[in-house]
Amino acid sequence: MDKVCSSAAEAVADIPDGASLAVGGFGLSGIPEVLIQALHTQGATGLEVVSNNCGVDGRGLGVLLAAGRIARVTGSYVGENKEFARQYLSGELKVELVPQGTLAERLRAGGAGIPAFYTPAGVGTQVANGGLPWRYAADGSVAVASPPKETRDFHGRPHVLEHAITTDFALVRAWRGDRHGNLVFRRAAANFNPLAAMAGRITIAEVEELVEPGELSSDAVHVPGVFVQRVVELTPAQAADKQIEKRTVRA
Repeated sequence: MDKVCSSAAEAVADIPDGASLAVGGFGLSGIPEVLIQALHTQGATGLEVVSNNCGVDGRGLGVLLAAGRIARVTGSYVGENKEFARQYLSGELKVELVPQGTLAERLRAGGAGIPAFYTPAGVGTQVANGGLPWRYAADGSVAVASPPKETRDFHGRPHVLEHAITTDFALVRAWRGDRHGNLVFRRAAANFNPLAAMAGRITIAEVEELVEPGELSSDAVHVPGVFVQRVVELTPAQAADKQIEKRTVRA
């Protein structure tokens, strides 16, 4: 039951080329920075990433993106990353844009074993009708567009069918965790992390504080250890390294 790995490098060593990854975080809040850096060093390429956004230039998933390691992104927000925009518009990167709430529910459904669900989000738009550019050609034309989705009326209101997401691996960051893989997230870091943890077939969690089994109140656990296969304890310096995308101060 001791799921603690000796290092982040050991935890990500078997992630192969072409693997799909669910990655927690929102902007730079709660991103598994240490695991991402270890994966960058490991060298896996052709990765298919599911995450709210793709980090920023030089941080988070932006590190893998800049190195050309990511082939496909499923996400909700593509701002704050100039390299992402360049790769997408030049046809180097395949991108599936998903309404944010829908993305959250697709990950949660995957972890809960629900294959698909209907939602009103996206009805009457290209999300449902198809035609969103998934990949551009080098000349700027649309090389691959999203297909139309099944719709159905419930109580007189149209809904679109969305499929659950499961991935080969998941990378998440937690505030506290124990050796059994039980995780607790803190404040804004409890964003997409619990959902990503549920969706991964092999979930790897970096934790700021590692405690012994029994120290976490069962009422406080956000993700039970049944969803987590590997745990990496961060050093105090790694745990304290938390960047802010934009800092606004008064004149």
